[in-house]
Amino acid sequence: MVDRLDGQPNVEHPRPQEIRRLAEQYGTRTKFGNYNFVSTVKNRSAGLTFYYGSPAVLQTRTSARQKELLKNLPRTLAEVESYLNKAPFICVERTMGLNSEFSPRCSLYVSVHREEMVRLAHMVSQTLFDPRPTNGRHPHFRLVYIPEWQEKDRQIVALPEAGITFVLGSDYYGEAKKGFLRMGMWHAKQRGMLGLHAGAKVIKVRDKKGKLRRLGMLLFGLTATGKTTHTCHHHGLQDNGQGIEILQDDVVFLQRDGGILGTEKGFYIKTDSLDPQIQPILYQAATRPDALFENVMVDYKGDVDFADETLTGNGRCIIQRDDLGIHKSEGVDLPPAEELDGLIVAFITRRNTVVPIVSRISPEQAAAAFMLGESIESSGSDPRRAGESVREVGTNPFIVGDEAEEGNIFYEIIKAHEGQIQCYLLNTGGVGEIREETPEGKIVKQKVRRIQIPEMAAIIRAIALDAIEWRKDPAFGYEVPKSAPGVDLAEFELKKFYSQEQIDEMVSKLRRERQDYMTLFPRLDPAIVKTV
Repeated sequence: MVDRLDGQPNVEHPRPQEIRRLAEQYGTRTKFGNYNFVSTVKNRSAGLTFYYGSPAVLQTRTSARQKELLKNLPRTLAEVESYLNKAPFICVERTMGLNSEFSPRCSLYVSVHREEMVRLAHMVSQTLFDPRPTNGRHPHFRLVYIPEWQEKDRQIVALPEAGITFVLGSDYYGEAKKGFLRMGMWHAKQRGMLGLHAGAKVIKVRDKKGKLRRLGMLLFGLTATGKTTHTCHHHGLQDNGQGIEILQDDVVFLQRDGGILGTEKGFYIKTDSLDPQIQPILYQAATRPDALFENVMVDYKGDVDFADETLTGNGRCIIQRDDLGIHKSEGVDLPPAEELDGLIVAFITRRNTVVPIVSRISPEQAAAAFMLGESIESSGSDPRRAGESVREVGTNPFIVGDEAEEGNIFYEIIKAHEGQIQCYLLNTGGVGEIREETPEGKIVKQKVRRIQIPEMAAIIRAIALDAIEWRKDPAFGYEVPKSAPGVDLAEFELKKFYSQEQIDEMVSKLRRERQDYMTLFPRLDPAIVKTV
């Protein structure tokens, strides 16, 4: 049914400039000269998303509602096919990536039965690259967006093998962005690569002999853990030829040689409490005329308040790579690991009790960290569970297929380049929290000592400069800092917050939880399981 859309009289193909003009009619102009759009649905419908196809792509853990939606799929698709002949649609053609190896064609078909939905076409245009000829060498992904679908039947249907996604009953832009990237990750895996939910950058530092070194860096992390913040932070490296080059902030494709392929020209960042002093690069890009706000508080005068969460805790902004100034990289890809002076792989977790704020880990421990994907739930996926502990393989809610296979591929790649790749675990939460269960729910009896953005930025700088003195941590078997310039490690000493008995109990509980979780993946390499 999707194949014939291009030739139908109800499908228009306006140019991006025309789409922008139409979309801005339905936005609020801000004092920065850009526009804010407000959606009805304000986060991804993760619990209403399901996959259809061969056994290789089906989810192994689904809710009762997902099972019901899957059962009713034939009827739903018949209704969609009929509707595709009736409603007015706009088509936007884009390209994912800027390389000759894997740059899928991306076609968005969005219903403009509600005329203001043209904004979704505009947002896709601002995120993916201009269309380029594929000559049949690259996959073709198609996404059909029908925001006005009945709320009771809201669902996101992904057909990975066909490269097709249906978004029914949601007008949240994140479904379009992740719909295309989900397809990209699945098809990249079929070509021997691994799709990663990670930011990418280059860090330029001078070593102790004054030689300038170029280090690649990948930062894994779930939404709202600091992935984009630290991908787009200069870490105080602003003199003597030192600095950063920002490549990507969300999804990249890891190749067997340790190189990566980028995907997007626009970054979809969270705006809560965006601060010009703490996050200057992001703030500058977000306040440019080409930026697009989604669900940010803008008053009748056009003033923007990033800290106001009246509408949602999931305010967003699409910023352009071109607005990153001197910190923008020339391209969006990283060369093979052997062509750099090193590749730093960092897993961002957000825990509030006994997990060290930074740990240096072995390839086996890194693969375990990949599988554990420990963090907290965010308002971007489920605002009702925001703040709860969560585990997500690869910190990637968009994996299609066997999760153990992804962990094994990741382990094979980093193990093959062990001399060039060094892995770390970064905790952007903190230590010291005590929560207790009560009949009314969980209450915080002792607040967390949070690690602030400047402190974590200093840690990343120290990692790049090889300036941290390490010691063995008996609790988890990691290496943890004995000293780190720019950070007062005494602030995070566990004995300041807990008794030894409490520490032992929390560590043991976390280790048991990790061991139990790993039993879900019987096909995982035993070397990874053993390290947990």
